[in-house]
Amino acid sequence: MECPQESYIRVTTDLKALADVLAWFDQFQEPVMPHMTWLECQLALAEGFTNAVRHAHSDKSEETPIEIKAQVTEDQIDLRIWDYGPGFEFDEYLDRASQMVDKHAEGGRGLGLIKQIADVIEYVPEADHRNCLHIVKRYLNDSPSEPSTQNKPSVL
Repeated sequence: MECPQESYIRVTTDLKALADVLAWFDQFQEPVMPHMTWLECQLALAEGFTNAVRHAHSDKSEETPIEIKAQVTEDQIDLRIWDYGPGFEFDEYLDRASQMVDKHAEGGRGLGLIKQIADVIEYVPEADHRNCLHIVKRYLNDSPSEPSTQNKPSVL
């Protein structure tokens, strides 16, 4: 794979567009990225997109765009999801949500899942009246098809 690999997609505010977003993300299922990492990032992307539709754009028309950019390098994937919502106190929400997990709730766990997956997660207002959900996941590229042995005790 040539590094970095970068791609961009723009979709409407419609949950049906998730199929297009996931099909677009398939291009990053490369030998450089471990398969488990790709699956986790696919989940993070789906959660981030769904949150943009359901929450950030809840009062917006379906034509309001959601833009997504992914950049894959030899050791990480950088995902950015832009919305036109009002924004919110992201860090405060994450702190509060982690303290009040309802295992039986139908929703409300998406950002918590993303936080567990990501090495970096932030939600930043930008000068052009958009907000960017920024997700970075780092991985090792020395054995992409095998589970990482980092942090596993060695057998003597």
